[in-house]
Formats: sequence, structure tokens, C-alpha cells
Amino acid sequence: MKAVRIHGFDAVPVLEEVADPVARPGRTIVRMEAATVGHIDRTVWRGSFLRHPPLPYTPGVEAAGTVMASERYDVGQRVWLRGGGLGTLFDGTWCELVDAPDETLGLLPDGVPMTLGAAFFSPCTSAWVALHDVAKLQPGEQVLVTGASGAVGSLVMQLAGSLGRAATAVDANAEAPPAASADLLIDTVGGDVLAKVLPAVRPGGRAVLIGYTAGPTLQLDIAHFLQRDVALLPLNMFRRESAGRAAVPELLARLADGRLHLDVRPFAFDDAAGALDWIAQRGHRGRAVLVPRL
Repeated sequence: MKAVRIHGFDAVPVLEEVADPVARPGRTIVRMEAATVGHIDRTVWRGSFLRHPPLPYTPGVEAAGTVMASERYDVGQRVWLRGGGLGTLFDGTWCELVDAPDETLGLLPDGVPMTLGAAFFSPCTSAWVALHDVAKLQPGEQVLVTGASGAVGSLVMQLAGSLGRAATAVDANAEAPPAASADLLIDTVGGDVLAKVLPAVRPGGRAVLIGYTAGPTLQLDIAHFLQRDVALLPLNMFRRESAGRAAVPELLARLADGRLHLDVRPFAFDDAAGALDWIAQRGHRGRAVLVPRL
């Protein structure tokens, strides 16, 4: 089969022939129809992740496809897959046949395209868990969202609106929102944008920190921060993956009937380098996916 391989950290991905996986207990072989290229893939590829597969390796933590061999799933079933060490501990999803632990799979409804099935999990569950489990959004609260044009930010806006909450997108290039004007900040960009917007959260409010595309550091005036009394709440989806998986049926139902929308940009299978470059561009919209038969 063909697979994208990484022979050195930050090296150009190459498409090459590798051996087909062999069916074994506890694992399912999936013919990949779409595989996401996400920020975690980029972090592992650059050698900056806390753990990584031995080199050379096949990246990819998410995908969608059809079951080819399994003891748990029927052959031909449409599935999404994510996590379980794919692309972080061992070879991942950027290959024609994915060898995945059974527990990483879930059924993909017919109404959800493969490209969307590959791309939905991380942004949709992050947005859902950020609002429901971390922020514990309350009736009548005012919500600010940074990076609202991105995948997670746009979904936060949509989900907050479906709950009847007033959500306002923050333009990183405009003036900061008025001080103490919101109860909750969902920040997906970090860095200087987070520092600029944080004073807009009322005392006793919360800021949920999801991403750091604008920079991984935050400088705080501790005296002012203590006076503001704002809780900084990190979203760690590795620790909260069970909550995310519990929300998947509802999220897929909303994606299938159009109540939720997520932009997806397909890339050819041999253009993994282009996809990795695209997701690093500030202001890009949606998620990148590799498609074997584009």
C-alpha cells in the first residue's frame, strides 16, 4: 500500500510503498477515504510533541473510511477513527490501509461525507467540551470567541448560538472589546491576542484556553490579574476524550442535518507538505484532509 512517511523531524513527507497491514485480534483494518492533517500532526512532525513514534513513521491521528477486516465491525461499515496512539505512539492514518485499535473507531452515518467524518472529531468535540464541561456555560452569559473563523472557533460560535447565548467574534486586528464586557472567553489563538482580550472578561468570569496559534506564551501583570479574578481554564482533550466521545452521536447528527457546519479543504494524497504548510497559515479556514483518490 501507499503511505506518507516521515524519515526525520521537520523533513519533507514522502509518499512511498510499504507492506499491507495484517489482521490481528483487537485491531481493525480500514481502507482510508480521508485523513485529517491537524496541528497535532504538525507538532509531532516537527519533533515538538511529548511523545512520538519511532522514525520513520506514518503521521495522522484522525481518518474516515470503510472496514476491510475486523472482529468487532462488519466489513464495509463506514467508520471514523481517532486517537489510541495513532500517529503519536505508532504509525497513523496517512496511508491507504489503516491498522487501528478497535476502540478508536466509531460508526459514521451515511449522511456525513468521508472528508467531514475524518475532520469533525477534534474541532467539534473541543468546542462542545469547552462550552459544556470546562466553561459550564450558564443561561444569559455573554461569550467572546477569538479565532472565530477557524474550525474550533466557528463551531463554538455555532454551538453557543444553538444554546441561545450571545457569542461575539473577536477580531485580532481590531481594538480589544470593552473591559469587563463578557462572562466567558473561549480563546483559540493564545499569545498577544489572548493578552489583549483577557481584560474584557468580567471579575469572576472564565477564559477557556484551547489553542496557541498566535504564540504559546502569555505575559500577565499578576497584580492586575488577581484583581480581575478571572479563572484560566485549559482544555486538555486527551484527558477529556471520554466526554468528547460521549458527545459524538449528537455532533454527527447536527453535521448530517446541517445544524452544524465545518469547512474542509481536501489535499491530494501526495501533497501532505502542502497541507502541513496550509494549516500553519494564520487565518486559514476549516480543516485539511488528505484524499487518496482526489
